[in-house]
Amino acid sequence: MSDVNILWVDDEIDSLKSHILFLENKGYKVHTRANGFDAVEFVKTNLPDVVLLDESMPGITGLETLQQIKEVNSNLPVVMITKNETENLMDEAIGSQISDYLIKPVNPNQVLLSLKKIIDNKRLVAEKTTSSYQQEFRNLFMALNSNPDYNEWMDLYKKLVYWELEMKKSDSPEMQEVFQSQKAEANTEFFKFVSRNYASWVNPKKAESPVMSHTLMQLKVLPHLEKGKPLFFILIDNLRFDQWKTIQPMFAESFRIQEEETFYAILPTATQYARNAIFAGMLPVDIEKNFHAQWKNDDEEGGKNLFEEEFFKAQLKRLGKGDLKYAYTKIVNNHEGQKLVDNIHNMMQNDINVIVYNFVDMLSHARTEMEVLKELASDETSYRSITQSWFEHSPLHQALKKIADKKITLIIGTDHGSTRVKTPGKIIGDKQTTANLRYKHGRNLNYDAKDVLAFKDPKEAGLPVPNVNSSYVFAKGDIYLCYPNNYNHFVNYYRNTFQHGGVSLEEMIVPIIRMTNK
Repeated sequence: MSDVNILWVDDEIDSLKSHILFLENKGYKVHTRANGFDAVEFVKTNLPDVVLLDESMPGITGLETLQQIKEVNSNLPVVMITKNETENLMDEAIGSQISDYLIKPVNPNQVLLSLKKIIDNKRLVAEKTTSSYQQEFRNLFMALNSNPDYNEWMDLYKKLVYWELEMKKSDSPEMQEVFQSQKAEANTEFFKFVSRNYASWVNPKKAESPVMSHTLMQLKVLPHLEKGKPLFFILIDNLRFDQWKTIQPMFAESFRIQEEETFYAILPTATQYARNAIFAGMLPVDIEKNFHAQWKNDDEEGGKNLFEEEFFKAQLKRLGKGDLKYAYTKIVNNHEGQKLVDNIHNMMQNDINVIVYNFVDMLSHARTEMEVLKELASDETSYRSITQSWFEHSPLHQALKKIADKKITLIIGTDHGSTRVKTPGKIIGDKQTTANLRYKHGRNLNYDAKDVLAFKDPKEAGLPVPNVNSSYVFAKGDIYLCYPNNYNHFVNYYRNTFQHGGVSLEEMIVPIIRMTNK
């Protein structure tokens, strides 16, 4: 405790000698100043851990001193000590971000308690987090080994995300490591689970299946249409559940969260498959059949997501909602984002507004290509942090704030997530084989069977058959598939990048959130 420095500012500091002695006996180092000017000067050249600040002093007041201290160091915790309990004074002090306040006369134990609360808070939270996770570890382990069904897997993944975010409060590298290995084990089990069940999910004549990309609109979006209450469906592409949890507080400021759920993205967990399936309300094999001219396979030239609006319109018609007034907006740059901010009020005239927002996906692709972004988003924590920072300052956030006081239903979803790849796997294919690192389709693919989920007949996975003998393989866990030529270069280039297309909890179990205005 001896390295904890306190600055106590009070014009009657001499009368507080016994208090100061008490704190020094507890191991605190106490510096004293008798007025606000000297206090501000002290803070400029020293870095106390906490300031105890008297509210009524001659010269500059406690509140003015507080303001000047915050200008020097906005993160410095300040405890206001006051005789005056008037409400507006308290409001002003709290508004100026004091960490605590005490009413005079203070006794030494009160001061000690306040200091403990502020200084030890982080350590106590870290210890509590670690011990809570140790208790939960066994429950998670048992849940993983009790053959969970698709609903239980969604719950399990939510719990893992909860602990991953909590673990950031724990400064124990050992516990972080234990958690990471538990998450890796969960992904191994999840891969087996998907391998056993996926074919029957996309062929529902055989079994009941979870809500998936191609049933999302019908089951989770359109049922919430209400007369005279516009519905906004915003698809933020490539948004993982943990990324949603980091931007959730910003939504909660303006909207009431009614349902926070997840659904399963189809395979491959890649935009052209998963997102087209959402808007068409069909599996890729059926989109290709019904929209032959618009569907492009991986090996064909041209944009693969150019007809989402057309697919959506056809789905509305098929579901008997063809007379709905809808708008479809896709945003791929900041200029279009600004147009959304200007135009969002006009969207209140529509029954349903679909807004596709491409940012997170661009971030993950740019991160692979750009060295500076590799530094900025080097792991999950920083990837979440960049997403949070992006959303906070995004045109999307501005636009939503403009309609927060209107009577609307807001549904946030995504097309798929992504996973950080760490383990290279070898694959051999012909020239026609796709370039994606998490899935491949082509003829005569050679691979290690334990690295992938393979479909020799793409139709079994609800996928089109581009060529005779075409098969699909989806990478497991954190594996990324590289060709043998120039193998080491690609292994090093792509290791630790965020990719999607394969089978992992992060890519497949993704958020669908329903909110209304407060």
